[in-house]
Amino acid sequence: MKVKLTAFGIAKDILRGTSQVVEREDLRTIAELRAYLCQQYPDFRRLAKLSFAVNETYQDDSFELSENDEIIILPPVSGG
Repeated sequence: MKVKLTAFGIAKDILRGTSQVVEREDLRTIAELRAYLCQQYPDFRRLAKLSFAVNETYQDDSFELSENDEIIILPPVSGG
């Protein structure tokens, strides 16, 4: 399955870029994508929370991905 990742904030720094395409047969859900990202980019494990939006709608870990989905990676936001 091929999906496009778009990252913001510290997630963009971890991926070393704003976007990339991932093509893997074992990515079927957000949970599997999260595990893949943590394996490939261990710095993701340090984030307290990481949210995902698929095609502009927030989704939980059980969401099933489809070919060519655009997945937005949203790290925790702090402000003051």
